[in-house]
Amino acid sequence: MINEESKVYFKRFIPFIVILIGIPLLSFAFWYFYPTTKFQILVVDKTVASEMRREHSSFFWILDHLRFVKEDGNKYNSDKDYFGFFPDGSATFGESKGLGVLSEAEVVELARSKDFIFFADTYGVFQDDFIEGESEDISSKIYGGLSAKDILLIREARANNKTIVAEYNTMASPTSRKNRVEFENLMGIKWTGWIGRYYETSDTIPNPDIPDWFIREYKAQNQGNWLPEGSGIIFVHEDGRLFALQSETDYLNNIPEIRTQPINKHGFDLPEIMPYPDWFDIVLVERSYEVISYYDINPTSQGMQKLRDMGLPRFFPAAVVQDTSEGQLYYLSGDFSDLRQDLGSSHFTGLPGLWRGLHLISNYNDREAFFWNYYYPLMSQILKKSALRKAEKKLPKR
Repeated sequence: MINEESKVYFKRFIPFIVILIGIPLLSFAFWYFYPTTKFQILVVDKTVASEMRREHSSFFWILDHLRFVKEDGNKYNSDKDYFGFFPDGSATFGESKGLGVLSEAEVVELARSKDFIFFADTYGVFQDDFIEGESEDISSKIYGGLSAKDILLIREARANNKTIVAEYNTMASPTSRKNRVEFENLMGIKWTGWIGRYYETSDTIPNPDIPDWFIREYKAQNQGNWLPEGSGIIFVHEDGRLFALQSETDYLNNIPEIRTQPINKHGFDLPEIMPYPDWFDIVLVERSYEVISYYDINPTSQGMQKLRDMGLPRFFPAAVVQDTSEGQLYYLSGDFSDLRQDLGSSHFTGLPGLWRGLHLISNYNDREAFFWNYYYPLMSQILKKSALRKAEKKLPKR
């Protein structure tokens, strides 16, 4: 029998039991019984070199958490519900299952049947992606770049007023010049040819922030000289030109910052300042675009002159949106979807708020901090706005 002392001891633990078991169960129940949203989504990701599928796994986590499902009610599966490359560990590394396997008529029908098109990454996969170490030779492409069928999909999706979201590197190498120009014309965006990335230290051993090829090429273009000691931002142009801006000397923010105005036309609720140390591309957009967020490095007068020498403006767009009749076009000028960590289960209501409190915005080395504080809020709001537009289309007009 349980004595009185044991009963008292047990009662003390009841609150902890409720916290450890009751709250997670309640959170799961809220998520499970939350109504699903039937939404037809098409994802293109050609940069899948491992089963992590790091360029789109975070997007599928969001879909599952928000209860977005297919027309038949089934969940989206990050392992198979996309067009792109599917690694299999074989001698050929995998299989490409892009839009190229479809006829033009099938692509047109696909565009008409979908509500939301997301180009997560079109860079592709190369032989070096499956070989340990880094080769000094140019790696052979296995699969990648925007194709003519991709362009057809975008053209038809835009004509049918769908939501189209494209991310960093969609129009860059290895996409052909012809397909890039068509993409730019359809989306109303012009790539400057420049990409950039923050580096924490110029020490080359070891430094994952600066690729080996950049070190070789920068020295070749600067009489064997290397960057001064400290942090900065590297800039790479498609024609091979390389520049670097040093922190404090050329700019004052240390980390490139993504800034969002608290009051913006489309009502996006995002942090006013978000440090971002990863790759970004620099684009110019038509006047019809609204800037959701922009990059700010706070350049000095010397840094501003270097930007002018590169033909670049003071600020760079980070996330933009254009209304097209009943549809929308988005472009995200950063490798935002790329996530190397496993986010765990998405089946609990309130998780994003909890993790935002634990992953501080100021910790720019924590990739999950960027996901929870910026990417999740941005993409979840884009999805919800798009689903609302679809629902409004179905309402009878007065």
